[in-house]
Amino acid sequence: MDMMELLRTRRSIRCFLDRPIEANKVALLKEAAIRSPTSRNLEPWEFVFVDDREMLEKLSVCKPQGAAFLAGAGLGVVVCADSTKSDVWIEDCSVASIVLQMAAQSLGLGSCWVQVRQRTYEGQVTSAEYIQGLLGLPEHVQVASIIGVGYPAEQREPRTSEALNWARVF
Repeated sequence: MDMMELLRTRRSIRCFLDRPIEANKVALLKEAAIRSPTSRNLEPWEFVFVDDREMLEKLSVCKPQGAAFLAGAGLGVVVCADSTKSDVWIEDCSVASIVLQMAAQSLGLGSCWVQVRQRTYEGQVTSAEYIQGLLGLPEHVQVASIIGVGYPAEQREPRTSEALNWARVF
């Protein structure tokens, strides 16, 4: 599948089959992640690949809405960065997140992004702090997102060209 076809067919998938992702596909996702472009090639990002069902369930409650689907994913990729390495770690993590999603799509997998940065877990605890505690990440390693990945248990139709917001292009 070429890049334009991947872009046209990629949709957020939140329902997954109860099927493990093969090791060779996980290896390709890891390679895609570390091939992500970074500002000044500083590579501040770090990736935690989680396939443990219990840990995925714990990650699925990292915020009140929008993460529950992680409990059914075959894989969760926590996208984080050493915030001391780059002033644009957020942007670098965002690029890596979409690279992971496009790589997943190219492998016949579905995915969905979970926004973590600037979200709240509970009370005064942020989603990022909750995840840092779960995974034992040091304070300077900031969590940007989690990409839930798995074999799709739902089919979502691609958006037509007519449905795109062409008014945003100048």
